[in-house]
Amino acid sequence: MTIRERFRLAIAYFQSTYPEAKTELIYTSPFELIVAVILSAQCTDKRVNIITPSLIKKYPDADSMAKAGPEEIFEFIKSCTYPNSKAKYLSEMSRMLVSDFGGMVPSELKSLLRLPGVGRKSANVISSVIFRKPVIAVDTHVFRVANRIGLAKNAKTPLSVELQLTKYFNSGIINDAHHWLILHGRYVCKARNPLCSKCGLTEICNYYRKFYKKQIETG
Repeated sequence: MTIRERFRLAIAYFQSTYPEAKTELIYTSPFELIVAVILSAQCTDKRVNIITPSLIKKYPDADSMAKAGPEEIFEFIKSCTYPNSKAKYLSEMSRMLVSDFGGMVPSELKSLLRLPGVGRKSANVISSVIFRKPVIAVDTHVFRVANRIGLAKNAKTPLSVELQLTKYFNSGIINDAHHWLILHGRYVCKARNPLCSKCGLTEICNYYRKFYKKQIETG
């Protein structure tokens, strides 16, 4: 099977299985999303969605959050992972938005990467979700699913996965593809005990063929 055929079959499955795929982070503005994305590092979207309403009610924009110190922000986010570091990032990120970008979330990758707490994955999430740019963010779910299925070949780094996926997901669907892979990894192709019996991609999945089909055939 060629790589293009593998992508064609995967895309058809994802389109039918996740027809309205979107981020599970709840937000009402670009600023709220960038805050949520920073909080989501090694933390579940469910927990972030619990934290953000009270935080954003207190600090609804970059101007208001920029005036708060990390210790003030900490009180709102202490139930998430690494709250001390994230409180510092949110404070510094907001200050940079105000000082360098007029309080607005920038659309360019280079500008996003300047913001404290924003790495390439986070920057790509903002670029894709808010500005609909043809980029794909590679988190642990995307990395795992792409490698398991065979959409990425011999990919050892998130950047390698990103470049391979960007090559074969056309610009018209790449924003959806990011969410397809996340949802599939979150609910079906789990890190531990993947639910292969509920997956419609087993016929093209390298992981299934290597570990599960072989076990079935050998009994």
